[in-house]
Amino acid sequence: MTYQLKHLFAKQRIGIFFNDQVIDIEETYKEMEKNQKAENIGFDIPSYPNDFYALGQAGLHYAKKVLEYAQTKSPAFTFSREEVILGPPVPNPSKIICVGINYADHVAEMGAELPEYPVLFSKFRNALIGPEDDIYKSSETNKLDYEVELAVVIGEKASKVPQELAMDYIAGYTIGNDTSARDLQKRTVQWLQGKSLDHTTPIGPWLVTADELTDPSQLKIQSYVNGELRQSSNTKHLIFNIPHLISFISNLMTLEPGDIILTGTPDGVGMAMDPPQFLQDGDKVTMEIEQIGKLENNVRSQN
Repeated sequence: MTYQLKHLFAKQRIGIFFNDQVIDIEETYKEMEKNQKAENIGFDIPSYPNDFYALGQAGLHYAKKVLEYAQTKSPAFTFSREEVILGPPVPNPSKIICVGINYADHVAEMGAELPEYPVLFSKFRNALIGPEDDIYKSSETNKLDYEVELAVVIGEKASKVPQELAMDYIAGYTIGNDTSARDLQKRTVQWLQGKSLDHTTPIGPWLVTADELTDPSQLKIQSYVNGELRQSSNTKHLIFNIPHLISFISNLMTLEPGDIILTGTPDGVGMAMDPPQFLQDGDKVTMEIEQIGKLENNVRSQN
């Protein structure tokens, strides 16, 4: 997870959420070395999340050592949930690759045809927010919509990966909300302008590592607006599954540690309701995925 303490000059740091507490990975590993509870690796574990993910599987190895230590000790650099602000698990990915119309029922409700290949588009860092941030409803749109998605975070540099090896390149999984301005998305054949407005795409609340969530193909996935169930499906209904997506994308471009793939949303989006129901100022949007948790954000109008 990414966290920062609640004071003016606090910076985002990489941590572990354990027993309702946040454990700082860098500082705890230093404590382990000092107490001879871990090997001296000759360098500090990066505190900044993107630098940590750049370590690839080695970074996850050190994080596991920290967790094992925390299960028997009480690390000094441990904070209560109330002392910190959670950020997006990957605050500055080099790429955010999104997959459109990847559930058959969503294809039908959008009046589209089943795709022969994965439909890809991108988001940028300006859109990304964390689990405690507000979703901005820009004055440029009157049709802001929600989309719950399973997000895959890459853990190793991946180029031309065969499907049978694709799962080895995953750091873990989190929840994404591909909030979309439908009026802007639909005014041209390219979707980008409706998909990357400032402060609109929450991910989180944390990353569940791939060794803990071993089978992402059978996860219940749901969304709510103001407590009303809107979307309810299962990742088993993905048209293109995760190994296929990683292989397909990595044959087009090299994926780097920390890159995010948003795998698509099921049916039940606001645009497809009769009448359509779009997000308004003050709405509470809740995304839930089995074995990961809950991502909840409020909507706030912005000029």
